[in-house]
Amino acid sequence: MIKYINCNRKNYLPTLNNLLFKRHKLDQKILKIVEKIIRDIKKNGDKALINYEKKFSKNSTIKPNKKTINKSILSLDSKIKKAIDFSYNRILKFHSNQKVKNINYKDHLKNIINYKFVPLDSVGIYVPGGNASFPSTLLMNAIPAIISGVKRIVLVNATKDGKQSPGVLYAAKKCGIKEIYSVGGAQAIAALAHGTNKIKKVDKIVGPGNIYVSYAKKKVFGEVGIDMIAGPSEITVVGDKNSNPKWIAADLIAQAEHDINSQCILISKDFKLIKNVKRFIKEQINILPRKKIAKESLKKNGLFIHSNSDKKIIEIINLIAPEHLELNLKNNNKIAKKIKNAGSICLGKYSAMAATDYNVGSNHVLPTNSSAKFSSGLSVYDFYKRISVINLSKKGIETIGEQVIKLANYEGLVGHARSVEVRIRRK
Repeated sequence: MIKYINCNRKNYLPTLNNLLFKRHKLDQKILKIVEKIIRDIKKNGDKALINYEKKFSKNSTIKPNKKTINKSILSLDSKIKKAIDFSYNRILKFHSNQKVKNINYKDHLKNIINYKFVPLDSVGIYVPGGNASFPSTLLMNAIPAIISGVKRIVLVNATKDGKQSPGVLYAAKKCGIKEIYSVGGAQAIAALAHGTNKIKKVDKIVGPGNIYVSYAKKKVFGEVGIDMIAGPSEITVVGDKNSNPKWIAADLIAQAEHDINSQCILISKDFKLIKNVKRFIKEQINILPRKKIAKESLKKNGLFIHSNSDKKIIEIINLIAPEHLELNLKNNNKIAKKIKNAGSICLGKYSAMAATDYNVGSNHVLPTNSSAKFSSGLSVYDFYKRISVINLSKKGIETIGEQVIKLANYEGLVGHARSVEVRIRRK
């Protein structure tokens, strides 16, 4: 069921690359559907939005009223509310350490250069809801925005059977979000990006979603900001002879149940561990309510990698650049200190990736599809603009200006040189 690569053979790399990067290809058929939805909403606004909601979600309400929201929240089990409260507090405490500080610089010529952080005016948070309820996703996206000081936070949340998730609505109340819309899919992204009569345009869209949502975010980027193109979830686990195969099997299954396109990889020098993990996956997966999804995911993107070299394991991890990395090893630091590419790293046998999805405190919105090679997980920093403020003195422009003129003329930008020349005192 799960593919296997022996990295002790010379020709393993092309096979590994092929398996990894086939997930990156755009589905042109879905892309055309998304483009049509965006064009339609841009042209026809709420009318088109309602039509797509009726078509895809059997939903005809864009904005739920307060009575509906409060009634839904009241139906939520008090134990779930406490779990959301617990997560909220831990995420808030950790992310509060990410507060920024403006930079104020003054040189010997009395030139002043400041670098200020300004919170975004508005952010739209997309929270999936068609197949499951994700209050944790709302917390992960909203709390950093709140800490940064974003003035307007908008929630769009797909409905399930015509209703929004009570857990998501409670989390929204906990975060003080009052602007809530019961829309999902590419149509929700289009509405946030272009605005309609009911939904005012936002400056940035954050939050994960299915392939339609991801393609829509990719398409509207430039007209609005986005956090990232979030692909299906990923985990890479590295184990050794000391690892518990039952635990590793559970970790891989936990990721596989997300989506049929989730990627689950186990790397080990111990072939016996790989065999045992495979056996325990077969035992554990059948008791899973989402076993069909998990089985399909492991069949499509599950991978066992056997390597007898730590150096090669490090190279493979940095090539994969996984969203989640678990180092379930006796000596984690030997490998951890050489990992450059990963969204998050869980060290030790007790650090289950699944816990980081909820209440450890770190963010679970992380780079996928190897984008950890050049990007990071969501944080408070994603909700700021950074602005340089320059105030040159008379002596400053006269001193640095001569060098500006030389470079500007060298680059053929005579107008630039002239702009500085007119400000310099002539002897």
